[in-house]
Amino acid sequence: MAASPGPAGVAGAGAVYGSGPSGFALDSGLEIKTRSVEQTLLPLVSQITTLINHKDKTKKSDKTLQAIQRVGQAVNLAVGRFVKVGEAIANENWDLKEEINIACIEAKQAGETIAALTDITNLNHAESDGQITIFTDKTGVIKAARLLLSSVTKVLLLADRVVIKQIITSRNKVLATMERLEKVTSFQEFVQIFSQFGNEMVEFAHLSGDRQNDLKDEKKKAKMAAARAVLEKCTMMLLTASKTCLRHPNCESAHKNKEGVFVRMKVALDKVIEIVTDCKSNGETDVSSINIFTGIKEFKMNIEALRENLYFQSKENLSMTLEVILERTEDFTDSAYTSHEHRERILELSTQARMELQQLVSVWIQAQSKKTKSIAEELELSILKISHSLNELKKELHSTATQLAADLLKYHADHVVLKALKLTGVEGNLEALAVYACKLSEQKEQLVETCRLLRHVSGTEPLEITCIHAEETFQVTGQQIISAAETLTLHPSSKIAKENLDVFCEAWESQISDMSTLLREINDVFEGRRVHWYFYNM
Repeated sequence: MAASPGPAGVAGAGAVYGSGPSGFALDSGLEIKTRSVEQTLLPLVSQITTLINHKDKTKKSDKTLQAIQRVGQAVNLAVGRFVKVGEAIANENWDLKEEINIACIEAKQAGETIAALTDITNLNHAESDGQITIFTDKTGVIKAARLLLSSVTKVLLLADRVVIKQIITSRNKVLATMERLEKVTSFQEFVQIFSQFGNEMVEFAHLSGDRQNDLKDEKKKAKMAAARAVLEKCTMMLLTASKTCLRHPNCESAHKNKEGVFVRMKVALDKVIEIVTDCKSNGETDVSSINIFTGIKEFKMNIEALRENLYFQSKENLSMTLEVILERTEDFTDSAYTSHEHRERILELSTQARMELQQLVSVWIQAQSKKTKSIAEELELSILKISHSLNELKKELHSTATQLAADLLKYHADHVVLKALKLTGVEGNLEALAVYACKLSEQKEQLVETCRLLRHVSGTEPLEITCIHAEETFQVTGQQIISAAETLTLHPSSKIAKENLDVFCEAWESQISDMSTLLREINDVFEGRRVHWYFYNM
C-alpha cells in the first residue's frame, strides 16, 4: 500500500479556507470530503493564518519578529517533509507521477518563499527604541500561502486517488474470484477458491472500513455501513449456499438460493464503489425526497420566514408543499397495519393543517396590503397554529410507526415461524412447508411495510438510510429462507442443506435485533436524546 502524506480521502470540488481579519482566504476549487485530509491541512492553515493575521503595526518588537520567523521556518520544514512523502507516492504510482510531482514542486517553492519573506536575517532595518520596522511583504506572503495550500491540497487529493484505486482494485479482485466461485463444480476446487475469496474480502473490508470512518458526509457513511453489512453477512451465506448447490446440483431451489446471495453481494460491492468514487447509480433518488419529517421541517421554515419577508415565496408553492407532505401521510392511512384510531387521528390533523393554511394565506394577503399591528399579530397567530398542528401530526406519525414496529418485534421475538420451517425441513413435509412459507411471507411484508413507515419518522438521513437497508434485507432474506427451507424439505437428511437454512435464519434474527436498535435510535432522535450511530460501525 502506498505511503500517504496524511490519512487520505477526497474527491470533488469547492473548498474554502476561512478568512481572518486580513481577509485572507483560499478557494482551492477542491472540496474536502474526508476528515483525514481536513485534519492534515488544519495545522498548516493555522500556521499560515498566524502569519497573515499579525497586526499591521508600522513597527514590531524583536520578540514578535522572531516568533513570526519561527512560524515561517516551521511551515517550510513541514512542507519539506510533506513533499518527500508525496514524491514517494509519485514514484509508486506512475499514472499520477507527473501531477503529484508538479504539485510537490509548487508546494516546495511556496514554502521556501514563505520562509524567505519571514527571515529577519535578510532584512535591512534600523532599530529605534527597541522597535523594528515591519519586514514582510504581506502581499507576497498571502500569494505564497494561497499557492502552498492549493498545491498541498492537490497532493492530498492525488494521494487519495491512489486510495480509491486500491479500493476499486480490491473490489475487482473480489468480483473475479466470485465469478470463479459461481462456476465451480467440485468441492476441492471450491474450498481452494473460497479460501482466496476470504482473504480478498478481508482486504476489501479493511480498505472500505477505513474509508467509511474517514468520510465527513454522514449520509454517505450510513450508506457505506449498510453496504458493508450486506457483504459481511452474505459471506457466510455464500459459503453454505454454494456448498448446498454442490451437494445437490440438480436442486432448483438450491440454485435460486445461491444466485440470490451472489446478486446481493455484487450490488453491495457496486454500492461501495459508487460512494468511494462519488458517482450516483442510474435512477437513484435522494431518500429525503420521500421523508415526511424533512418535508414538515422545510415547510415550517418557509412559513416562519414570512415574519421577516412577506414576499419570501408564493402562496401556490406553500400550498403545494403542504399537499406533498399530506399525500405522503397516505403511506400511513392506506397501510393495512395502521390502527383505526391512528388512521382517524392522522386524517383529522391533515384536514386541520389544510384549513389553517387557508387561514394563514388569507391573513398573509391582508398583511401584504396593509401593515398594521393587529394584522401582524394575526399572522403570527396563524403561523403558530399551523406549526402546532404539524407538530401534532409528527407526533401521531411517530407514534403510529414506532408502536407498530415495537409490537411486531415483540410478537416475532420467539421466531416461531423460523423454528417451524426448520422442523418442517428435516421432516420433509412439503405441505407444512407451504403453510409456514406463507406465514413467513406475511411476516416479511409486515416488517417491510413497517420499515417504510419508519423511514418517514426517522428524523435524520443516516437513520433513514438504515431503514431502507432493513427493508431491503427483510425483503431479500425472507425469499432466501423460503428457498433454503424448500431445499432442506426436498433433501431432509442433508446436513449442509440444514446448515444453510440455519445461516439464513440467523441473518433474519440478526436483522430483527438490528431493527430493535434502529427503533431505539429513532425514538432517541425524536425525544432529542443523543444518538450513538451504532449502524456506522456495522
